[in-house]
Formats: sequence, C-alpha cells, structure tokens
Amino acid sequence: MHEARLYEKLEDDAVQCSLCSHRCRIKDGRFGICGVRKNVEGTLYAMTYGKISAEAVDPIEKKPLFHFLPGSLSYSLGSVGCNFHCKHCQNWHISTKTYEEGILRDLSPREGVARALDRGCASIAWTYNEPTIWHEYALDMGALARARGLGTVYVTNGYATEEALRELAPMLDAFRVDIKAFSDSFYREVAGARLQPVLDATVTAHELGMHIETVTLVIPGLNDSMEEMDALIRWVYENLGPDTPMHFTRFHPDYTMLDHTATPVKTLEKIYEHARSVGIRFPYLGNVFGHRYENTCCPVCGALLIERSGYGLRFVTMEEKHCTECGEAIPYVDHIPD
Repeated sequence: MHEARLYEKLEDDAVQCSLCSHRCRIKDGRFGICGVRKNVEGTLYAMTYGKISAEAVDPIEKKPLFHFLPGSLSYSLGSVGCNFHCKHCQNWHISTKTYEEGILRDLSPREGVARALDRGCASIAWTYNEPTIWHEYALDMGALARARGLGTVYVTNGYATEEALRELAPMLDAFRVDIKAFSDSFYREVAGARLQPVLDATVTAHELGMHIETVTLVIPGLNDSMEEMDALIRWVYENLGPDTPMHFTRFHPDYTMLDHTATPVKTLEKIYEHARSVGIRFPYLGNVFGHRYENTCCPVCGALLIERSGYGLRFVTMEEKHCTECGEAIPYVDHIPD
C-alpha cells in the first residue's frame, strides 16, 4: 500500500483529495470518483501504485504528438480507473474498472525505465487511462526517466489541479490534453466533469514549460458546430499561442455512444481550414489515415515538411528545424535537454 500525496485529513477519518479538480471528500473505506484512491482509516492510499494493466511500445504519433520527438518510439503504460466517465470512451474496458475489479500486474518505476531503454524508446507515456490518478507512480518513474535522458508524456483529460501540476513540472515534458468540447454542458452530460478546470490546467501546464498539444474528438450533433469550434480555436490561439498543434479527430461510435454516426471528413476539413484562417499554424486531422491534413506543412510557404502515412513519417523539406524552401523556423521538440 502506497500512501497518496496531495490530500488533507478531515474529521471522522474522512479525507479530501486535491489531486484532480473533483477534489473528492472520501469517507473511511471508500474510493474517490477515480476508483483507485482509497481512504483506509483516515489515510489516503494510491492503490494502483506500481500496478499496470497495459504495456506497449508505440510510435509517439499515436498519442497523438506530432511536434514532440517526431518519428520516435514511446514506452506506453496504462492502469485502471478514471476521474471522467465519458459515454464514448474507447478504453472503457480499463478506464471503468476500479482497483478491485482490474486485472493488474506489478511494474516498479525502476523496471519501467529499464524496459523503455531496452526497447529503444525515446520517452515514457502514461496513457490508455487517465494518468493524473496515477500521480505518485508517474512522479517516481518520471524522475528516474528524466535522469536517464528519456522524455515524459501525459496523455490526459486535463483535470489535474495546479498543486498536482506543480509537483509534476520538474519531470513532465509533454502534456497532450483532450479538450473534449468547448461547452460546460457537454462536459457535465458526457464526461461527468466541467470545462473550466481543463482550460485552467492547460494554461498552467503551458506556463510551467510543458509542451502542449490539444486533441478534440469531433462528435456529430454534440460538439461540431462551427461556433463552438471557433470559440475553442480562438481560446487556444489567445491562451496557448498560434504554434500550439491542434488535432481534430474523427469520431467512431464506441462504448455507450453508439447512436451517433462517424464524423464526416468534410466537417473536419472545414474545422482545419478555419483553424488556419484564425492563425493556428499547425492544425491536424486524426483518425483519417492518409489524409493530406495529417502532414506538417510550412505555415509560411506551404512546403511539405513532414509527410505521414499511418504512424510512419518522413522528413521532406526540413533541416535543423527550418523549412528548406523559405527558411521559416518550425517549432518542435527534437531532443530532451539535460
């Protein structure tokens, strides 16, 4: 049993967790919303510390991260539980499981780093289910990983508190955040959460120096209006900057949301083109393998810089982070600093 960080002891053996923005008050013997942080006689425990449900070596582009160590491999780990309850979750078979329900196996932080290095990975990603609720484990593994020159990645719903992000900042390089919609009603009805904490956490991560890329799954009839997409795009432009990669991905029916059709590609193309017109220099489409809008193009002259096919890529007209056609500097992370 590994005692949790970021909680306060209350009366009657209750505790209040301050890891995510739910800030759960948890009675003795109960779990938080996430299903993995348990109060035992007034002490909060991180029950999935050192426990994994999934392990893989993925292309970094699968996260998706297009401007962080492009073309590299990422050692990817998942466990169980989530602090959201999304009706369309694609990893529901692990995210909906509690510590008591999940099929888990042991992996120490040190062993995780060793496996990442043995497999030729450039980074470790905590992904598949929500990494925020794995805070202590990721924190310990991440510190070891950074000491060995590995990059570190959260594939996250962005519900971490400022306290959690400040603890993670010395070791966390990339914050790949889902901004699932730009309406609070969507978050409440579809995810069981709120929008503003996600926006606040994303700004905080940006201010702390983490590499940010956003992903929005575009769901027909729920978050695909151009008014909502315009508001989201302008928020990113104003708060994170025009160089922030924005991924707009195609929805496919899953879990309990089987009554919505797949996103029309024309809808995604329209959103992409609007993002470019607003000033986002690197928008992308996702879940449309082979589409030209998966490529990285120079935002000044339009030259093809990185061509993608599935999760593979090749550099076309870029050297030393500059477009070889016009000389424009192209911002991306190509190495992990000492």
